[in-house]
Amino acid sequence: MHVPTKLLDDPADAVTDALRGLAAVHPELTVDLEHHVVSRNHDHHGDHRPGKVGLVSGGGSGHEPLHAGFVGLGMLDAAACGAVFTSPVPDQVLAATTAASSGGGVVHVVKNYTGDVLNFQMAADLADDEDIAVETVLVDDDVAVTDSLYTAGRRGTGGTLFVEKVLGAAAEQGTALAELAALGRDVVARSRSFGVALSPCITPGSDRPGFDLEPGEMELGIGIHGEPGRRRVPVPATGVAREVARTSVAAIAEDMPLDGEDLLLLVNGMGGTPLLELQVLAGDVVAELTGRGARIARALVGNHVTSLEMAGSMVSVCRATPQLLQLWDAPVRTPALRWGA
Repeated sequence: MHVPTKLLDDPADAVTDALRGLAAVHPELTVDLEHHVVSRNHDHHGDHRPGKVGLVSGGGSGHEPLHAGFVGLGMLDAAACGAVFTSPVPDQVLAATTAASSGGGVVHVVKNYTGDVLNFQMAADLADDEDIAVETVLVDDDVAVTDSLYTAGRRGTGGTLFVEKVLGAAAEQGTALAELAALGRDVVARSRSFGVALSPCITPGSDRPGFDLEPGEMELGIGIHGEPGRRRVPVPATGVAREVARTSVAAIAEDMPLDGEDLLLLVNGMGGTPLLELQVLAGDVVAELTGRGARIARALVGNHVTSLEMAGSMVSVCRATPQLLQLWDAPVRTPALRWGA
């Protein structure tokens, strides 16, 4: 089996070196290489506001730009970066929480994976000992499977981006801790995702893929680590994007009504899918959604919640409200998302 060459210096130092590179090109961020925590450099921006609720997320590395690429004005205050596909430990999350704290409390945005849930909860308990109030928003937007290799219940996937953007904007507007957490839970309740893998990925330092996928097959319902999905099917000879769009939207519509809804739409690449292909898929997804009576209020297409070099896609939707659209449109200035600022 051919193992692809990766643009790394030392696989064992991949996360540290990536964060060092992030720091080199984004002086508006503070990068703690000891704890693998990325936070806003308020001295650079001059945007420090005492009493603002802090917003923290994190998880295993390998999903870039999630989460470190979403640190900045209008999104996260800090992110804790675990090893590849591995939850950050409580001390990392605590360091991120402390960096994000301005006196108004901190919201943790946590994807529903067992390690993340446990470690963020331990960090919240440690933060409480330091008089930092923490509320948790658990993201479980995946409709593909109820329980998986990594979690009990639904997995947290592409809908995490909706939560981080909306809550980031609301926090900038001065929303208080309990209200911000309630808003986050509402965004989660309105969000659904479905992913498809066309190829596996290989973690740094490994010589084999994380899962086996034969040529001519695709996995329906994957998570962001390449966990098994609903089923494995042959890739159609033609109309691959149409079939992926049809399957993804049908799975979402089965779980959440779409008729008459205004939607936020994310057509997400898993890291190895070119934008040309994602735009083809986006057209097919929009056709499927509008054919079911939905309206596309806003759309974002690109590699935002990835799985290293996996080829594939994830379709995420959020049933929008006027408030959510206003918060989505609010200024954002991060390495990976930037508009209106």
